[in-house]
This record gives sequence, C-alpha cells and structure tokens, in this order.
Amino acid sequence: MASIVSVNASARKGRIKRPVQEGRLVVDVGLAGDAHALGGHRQLSLLASESIEKMSAQCKEPFAPGMFAENITTEGVELYTLPVGTRLRLGECLVEITQIGKECHSHCEIFQRLGSCIMPVEGVFARVLAGGAVRAGDGVELEAREN
Repeated sequence: MASIVSVNASARKGRIKRPVQEGRLVVDVGLAGDAHALGGHRQLSLLASESIEKMSAQCKEPFAPGMFAENITTEGVELYTLPVGTRLRLGECLVEITQIGKECHSHCEIFQRLGSCIMPVEGVFARVLAGGAVRAGDGVELEAREN
C-alpha cells in the first residue's frame, strides 16, 4: 500500500523543506505554514521517495525527504505517471493533481549545488479539495471519480 513518508514545510520559497510531525492541509490554500500555501493550482507539491532514490543514485549523493522542496514525500506510487485530474486521498485529506513537473526559473538549492533537480520532471502539484491533518504513515490512495 502506498503511504506518506514525510510531510515537509518551510517559511521561505526555494529552500529545502524540513519534516514536520503533522501538517494541516487547507482547502484552496495548501499546507498551513508553508511558503507555497498561497492558493492557485499549485497549492501542494508531492514527490515520490522512489524519485528521490533515483536522483541519489544518479548523483551518488544521499537525499532526504524535503530536500527537493516537496510538501509531501510518498512511497509506493509513481506520482509523475498519474494524469492531471487524478484525485488522491492523503490520510483524511483529498487532493487533485493539477500539474506534472514544472519550469524551474530560479533554480532551487539542489539545482544550484548539482546542476540538476528531479522536481521539474517528476514533481507533482495539486490543489486541496478536502483538508485535515496529514502525517508520515498515512495512506495514499487513488480516489475513484464519480461519473
């Protein structure tokens, strides 16, 4: 079963995010207390631990959850292969994927250090449809869409 490995936040954009014990997702906002919680279509960022492991192997450097500035680190689901519009249940919360990858204008700390970053290719962005608490160990499930 897929699950959340880490919930990560930072007060400033473009910075490595630090794991938090519990986060609160707010509808149409994002992760409360995070610099990216500004609404819009990229309220929340997600990255699979498998993507982080891939980058670690390529760079021969260990990376931890939050280092790519993702809010939610998952395991057991290949996030970047899910189509836009996919709904995911993250513990008690519901999010909808709005974007796969991104253009990296200002280059994060990882890019500045290594000249490469996995987030623009395999990072996923979502909007919060149903808020609540999220924490490491919570399940990640594909939500069936009503017809």
